[in-house]
Amino acid sequence: MPNLVEDAKKSIEELLNASCARAVERGMLPAGAELHGSVEVPKDANNGDFAANHAMSGAKALRMAPRKIADALVANLELEGSWFASAEAAGPGFINFRLAPRWYADVLAAVQAGGGDYGRSEELRGQKIMVEFVSANPTGPMHMGNARGGVLGDTLAEVLDRAGAEVWREFYVNDAGNQIEKFATSIDARYRQLILGEEAVEFPEDGYHGDDIREIARRFREERGDGWLEAPEAERHAAMARFGLDINLPRMKSDLARYGIEYDEWFFESSLHESGYVADTVDALTERGWTYERDGALWLATSRILAGELRAAGRSEEEIEKLALKDDVLRRANGIYTYFAADIAYHRNKFAVRGFDRVINIWGADHHGHVARLKGALDALGLDGSKLDIVLMQLVKLMRDGEVVRMSKRTGKAISLGDLLDEIPVDAARWFFNARPETQMDFDLGLAVRQDSENPVYYVQYAHARICSILRNLAEEGYGVPSAAEVDCSLLSTEQEREVIRQLAALPDEILHAAHSLDPSRINRYVTELSARFHRFYNTCRIKGEAEPLLKARLLLAGCVRGVIAACLGILGVSAPEQM
Repeated sequence: MPNLVEDAKKSIEELLNASCARAVERGMLPAGAELHGSVEVPKDANNGDFAANHAMSGAKALRMAPRKIADALVANLELEGSWFASAEAAGPGFINFRLAPRWYADVLAAVQAGGGDYGRSEELRGQKIMVEFVSANPTGPMHMGNARGGVLGDTLAEVLDRAGAEVWREFYVNDAGNQIEKFATSIDARYRQLILGEEAVEFPEDGYHGDDIREIARRFREERGDGWLEAPEAERHAAMARFGLDINLPRMKSDLARYGIEYDEWFFESSLHESGYVADTVDALTERGWTYERDGALWLATSRILAGELRAAGRSEEEIEKLALKDDVLRRANGIYTYFAADIAYHRNKFAVRGFDRVINIWGADHHGHVARLKGALDALGLDGSKLDIVLMQLVKLMRDGEVVRMSKRTGKAISLGDLLDEIPVDAARWFFNARPETQMDFDLGLAVRQDSENPVYYVQYAHARICSILRNLAEEGYGVPSAAEVDCSLLSTEQEREVIRQLAALPDEILHAAHSLDPSRINRYVTELSARFHRFYNTCRIKGEAEPLLKARLLLAGCVRGVIAACLGILGVSAPEQM
């Protein structure tokens, strides 16, 4: 798909180089002059549509005042047949370019030709990228952190796909280790209480106290009977854990599907233990000299790994010492591997076995201390830890009428993802949770259901529905959206029309920036601004009742905006209603 913003920047580079050659021939610039600089879109449109800083960048090498260089370049520019109507030197030596009608026409033609794929690129083609997100413990309902991580991961995966990558969405199921044993112990205690009475069986203080555990225990007894009371504890716990997971995992999948999230794979931690891959990974670290034994346990020399990397990065010994780096247990004295050992094995599997070029994890901010340790362990295995990116998201506070909400009105319990989706539309949840991950979020439940311009998702959806209504009304009068080839786009000459087209042109760049910065919230901001520009255009420029050539030009513009809003909402997993 064409990127008319980047193409215009490249065209400016070519025009300036040709101008420089002519200026040298005419003695206006010194022989051998070469230009280097950048072309940007100014924040203030009064400074042109594009601004080049080549005169300032080249001033030292050319031993000339930047403004004099800029004047020479402008004097030798040949813009005829280009995308630019004019160029002028400004300030200390900027060269400001103003677009010609041809560029605006080419943008609309590109948008119309691209359809729902407009904005896609091949920049990340050939890259196999995994996005792992949510990965909630399957021991209970998903909470607000899972809700935010779900939409961030899903939207980022879509952005990467549109940037050309081969994307894999994965949920890592922690179905082994301490939390699963605690899960089984909790079910077992509730099961025995049902049979023997609550007074006869003490519930573990660190167990899972939720009513969902009571329900699992009740169903286990109902389906399996009382005979398990006499079974060996290990056998009983294994059966109860499996039974509980078989209830919880389908619920999680159902809640996430309702939220618009589907995975390519649900990867089970237990498979790493059963296959021996965790043990093999720990052995590989040992063979490379990164482990040692102490107090019967096997430790990873994390502090040595990270200290070496910090020294290579130029950090002083004093700085390293202040960090108080610590080592990590990989295998306890009882022979059981730790969660960290399994996590290292899981990420080794992603790179060494399944061959992902890049791995992106969406984690809660409370995991920040785990990031360097895991990357260091991958480096210690001979893998490149820099290929693992961690997006850390901050906490979410649910608010209603200025008050923090912790309990569901429906259940009277802590709000789960399912409770949230019972209270607000999926569209609102996905929109609001795709906010900047690095900031703590106050999620206003009242705002999420408002049907006015204060609610950003409603505002954008209304723009889409408004355009659909315009198109329906004009279709009744015999006007369909024309092809760009049939339209005289030079008629779209007002600032309101042109600012809409400039925003349409920016989508390919926004998708690439979102992919490179791992910040899918850029799409929220982009489509909100596009909707605002359309509303300004429509409130200023009539479509119906205008002379047919202008009517058709504006009808094409409206059709292009409708398509791009729909595409952006699709990236966000939000619906694009045709009526509101």
